[in-house]
Amino acid sequence: MKFTAQQIAGILEGEVDGNPDIEVSKLSKIEEGSEGSLTFLANPKYKPYIYTTKASITIVNKDFELENSIDTTLIRVEDAYKSFSRLLEYYNQIKLHKSGIENPSFLSESVKAGENIYVGAFSYISDNVRLGDNVKIFPNVYIGDNVTIGDNTILFSGAKVYSDCVIGENCVVNSGAIIGADGFGFAPNEKGEYSKVPQIGNVILEDFVDVGAGTTIDRATLGSTIIRRGVKLDNQIQIAHNVEIGKNTVIAAQTGIAGSTKIGENCQIGGQVGIVGHITIGNNVRVQAQSGIGRNVKDNEVLQGSPALTYGDYNKSYVYFKNLPKLAKTINDLEKKVNGNS
Repeated sequence: MKFTAQQIAGILEGEVDGNPDIEVSKLSKIEEGSEGSLTFLANPKYKPYIYTTKASITIVNKDFELENSIDTTLIRVEDAYKSFSRLLEYYNQIKLHKSGIENPSFLSESVKAGENIYVGAFSYISDNVRLGDNVKIFPNVYIGDNVTIGDNTILFSGAKVYSDCVIGENCVVNSGAIIGADGFGFAPNEKGEYSKVPQIGNVILEDFVDVGAGTTIDRATLGSTIIRRGVKLDNQIQIAHNVEIGKNTVIAAQTGIAGSTKIGENCQIGGQVGIVGHITIGNNVRVQAQSGIGRNVKDNEVLQGSPALTYGDYNKSYVYFKNLPKLAKTINDLEKKVNGNS
């Protein structure tokens, strides 16, 4: 699909400086621009590229002043970065604008679907599923019995949603994510063998939740595993049964959260963090990558290390960690002097 500079300026409420009829059909970095591409300039560090870019159109701030001649057409806006982000969102909406039911796919007769849904080929939608308006289900998705999915939610190829789970509006579940698999529940018997404890709860994703590729969220033993509104989960995260994550918390890749832990609102958790079960983490907590959390955490704490210390204590301790070989040598030298003089 092609757009002219004038059309793009209309979308962004900007002004064309150059050829209003020039067309673009793709996006690019300014240093990698080619004919027919659209780019932007927001960071002054990239300013030299405005004079060499081959991009047909470049979005710039209104107050940007040229020092040399250029080949690209400019669209001047209040904030080039925000405008380009807005354009990316618009482009993504066009790219994902699909509707209809492809064959072969299976929808149970008891499915209740809203308007303008899309179901990709080889998807399976089971009994008593409810799909809201504009739901997009890409190929090879599985949706189990009694699942509810809200308006404008997208499930990308290969996502799996087990029975009885609830997904809110405007959510994104990426490829390979599994929502509602059994929690890790086993009980030992007198022979030392393990018997499975039935997991009969579900998973609830509230509105505006993003789930990364390969992330798994286990169903509750009883009740619900709950991911609150606005939570953003990166790829390859493990969330165990009966965990609750507060609204607008973000968690980076390869983090593991054990069962029944409660995480507060607006937390930021780095990659490869391990969190034990049955603890409570407060609001506005920040955890540095590869930390291990084994205790309750109060509001606003910043943690690092394994087991995690407060961020300030960790940095103070690290001064000694990295100097341990020198300190050990100093102690050994002092012992030799003391022993030699005794």
